[in-house]
Amino acid sequence: MRLIWHMHSCFEVSDDVTVVIDPHDGRSIGVKPPQLRADIVLISHDHFDHNAIRVVKGDYTVIREVSPRTVKGVAIRGLTAFHDDVGGERRGKVNIFHFTMDGVRFCHLGDLGHMLTPAQVQELGEVDVLFVPVGGVFTIDGVQAQRLVRAIGPKVAVPMHFRVGGLSMSIQNADAFLNGLPEESVVRVGNEVEFEAEDLPERTEHWVFSQ
Repeated sequence: MRLIWHMHSCFEVSDDVTVVIDPHDGRSIGVKPPQLRADIVLISHDHFDHNAIRVVKGDYTVIREVSPRTVKGVAIRGLTAFHDDVGGERRGKVNIFHFTMDGVRFCHLGDLGHMLTPAQVQELGEVDVLFVPVGGVFTIDGVQAQRLVRAIGPKVAVPMHFRVGGLSMSIQNADAFLNGLPEESVVRVGNEVEFEAEDLPERTEHWVFSQ
């Protein structure tokens, strides 16, 4: 199984099927345009830096709702959350997607802007690979993201939606999220990593992707 970070909140998960989450066009946010081909495209919310399906190639199915379904062998479900900490009054709702490929359970939190309740964490269930925003301003920040990772307890936590070189959005970098984590739990993986379900750690690792 291959996992690729295409900057910001856009990830590509591929094996027999390729899932792309929250595509952007690159230029609109000041980074390199991604090269994307997919069978399934998950859209957490309809903001320009998360819904650029026009850049994705292939005969794909677009999913914008969290009701349970199985598409091309991938089991997908989720829950609705908010893009801010005032019930969506400022920035609206976001989809949190939970999907399973080849026995690996992924969860993408989108532009989550608040802490999840214990009931929501329970509803998510077990997560192997968690994509969590850490940049603050428009989402939870690094300190909140650390707390949420501890609450969910994934095998791997992947920070996203943070400031990198060239990004035109005024958000924070990933330092606050990484601060205080055990050194052995932080794994820097470039922009692409290959793994199998049996390779995943028993204790949470934090996989930090780079450009």
